[in-house]
Amino acid sequence: SHVMMRIILVGLGNVGQGLLTLLHDKAESLQQREAFSAQIVGVVTGRRGTLYHPDGLDIAALLDAAARGTLDAYPDSPALRRDLPALTLIQEAAAEVLVEASPTNFTDAQPSLDYCYTALETGKHVVMANKGPIALAHDELMRRAALVGKQVLFEGTVMAGTPSIRLAREGLRGAQLLSVRGILNGTTNYILTQMENGLPYADALQQAQALGYAETDPSGDVEGWDAAGKVLILSAALFGHPRRLAEIDVQGITHLTPADIESARAAGERWKLIATLTPHAASVRPQRIPITDPLAGVSGASNAITYETDTLGGVTLIGRGAGRIETGYALLTDILSLPRP
Repeated sequence: SHVMMRIILVGLGNVGQGLLTLLHDKAESLQQREAFSAQIVGVVTGRRGTLYHPDGLDIAALLDAAARGTLDAYPDSPALRRDLPALTLIQEAAAEVLVEASPTNFTDAQPSLDYCYTALETGKHVVMANKGPIALAHDELMRRAALVGKQVLFEGTVMAGTPSIRLAREGLRGAQLLSVRGILNGTTNYILTQMENGLPYADALQQAQALGYAETDPSGDVEGWDAAGKVLILSAALFGHPRRLAEIDVQGITHLTPADIESARAAGERWKLIATLTPHAASVRPQRIPITDPLAGVSGASNAITYETDTLGGVTLIGRGAGRIETGYALLTDILSLPRP
């Protein structure tokens, strides 16, 4: 039976635009293969206001407005509401899903966390790429979702569209997860790869910024905090152990020199920024690992994760860990996995 999923989208940056692009470009194949179609009924942005249309907004026009940097560019129509307060829109909109794709804030995860709670209270599923709410309030989100019989899904928060969480939760269900080791930040991995090619740290960082991998202020990446936020999510979701950022032993890559890289190479090893998680400990730090380790072969902006299990030994997943379309794809896979109305 064919269903229409009605979606409220929070955040119209790269990730939100990635989801819109996929919904637009794949509309026909999703209808044929999955009997699925979606309507974006509401859009909430941090600084550019909101849009609401009960019969769905035009996705091509939304993408155009996003490209122009203003929702004023979205054409008027009789039933269109502009600038409803975000919480009012989320409460009152007739929709099945709230998609949270606004920028991550690890301080208090607001206002996203309140958006998620409000969506659950009004009977909507929550799908997110925003890392803040899950990193800071995983258990409370799950408790509230269980109370109303809705789901909170967050594949896009770790390794973008590469299905790291789905692999652990569904693919490894019958195995016991002993530990997790991963390269969870593409920017630092790109910098380390370039340093192996002979570039000093400062030049490699500059190149990463020029390519759009690193922010103007790269500290969240290069000092390990982005990877640490993902460790919080994996710890809560896979080991049932919520932690605070301050409890994770975090060290970045800023102190590594060409000499460090060279001495590792001479020993048949490579430096990687490795996130490590066991039921009892969590860390993010640069490590010298043997070339034979699957994580050693992961170059450029790719991400990878190794799940150590009792039954299968190590299972390693490698893929793109960032990007507009890649993260939009994670949101799409979560939406497709929700129970249909």
